[in-house]
Amino acid sequence: MNEIREVIERKAALLETGDAKAILSYYTPTFVEYNLAPPLRQPGDARDPGKLEAWMATFEAPPRREVTQLEITVDGDVAFATSIDCLSAVPRGSTEGFRLWFRVTLGLRRVDGRWLVVHEHESVPFEMDGTFQASIGLEP
Repeated sequence: MNEIREVIERKAALLETGDAKAILSYYTPTFVEYNLAPPLRQPGDARDPGKLEAWMATFEAPPRREVTQLEITVDGDVAFATSIDCLSAVPRGSTEGFRLWFRVTLGLRRVDGRWLVVHEHESVPFEMDGTFQASIGLEP
């Protein structure tokens, strides 16, 4: 489990460096990705850092990602991990930053001795009062 924890924490720490290729080295070439931005399913291609680089360019500096409440379950060469993560950043052209807490579920597989992400799902809860507004003010 320590190897998997290191993969998840290292991947998050690399975000601050802005090195999209290094981040994507922790994913299988074609992974399933359900992230916070539309559409409902993102095409995951770890061979193409362009999408990740374009997203990071929307901030004054690379964002910071903190992984908390990490829980890992392993069975052979397959693992699942859940966490509550916090993204902190300053949007390009803004003087104020933001912090967003969100839920993460990762599916990992050991490939040639390395743990790699094969499935990533990120979400924020939404209000069930008919407004369907994202509950972005929540904190653990």
